[in-house]
Amino acid sequence: MRDNPPPSASHWIDVVDQLLVEMIAQQEHKLLELGRQIVPGLTPEDLRNPQDFAALVRDPLFNYEDGLLAGLRAAHMAVRAELRRAIE
Repeated sequence: MRDNPPPSASHWIDVVDQLLVEMIAQQEHKLLELGRQIVPGLTPEDLRNPQDFAALVRDPLFNYEDGLLAGLRAAHMAVRAELRRAIE
């Protein structure tokens, strides 16, 4: 028999949100480290405009990892929007 009530929907929204935030941060770090192997001195701000660096544009691994980051960000926004809409 459980003494504690099950977690609320709001709790799970927060759990999913935090998980996606952490996954995005991890991918941003990975992408920055990879980018710095290609373009030394690259900054996190530079990652917002990788097209400004020809070496990044030409690198297939960088583009793959950048695509993963874009996908995680899109999933995060979609999940947030849907969950928030569902609880309103």
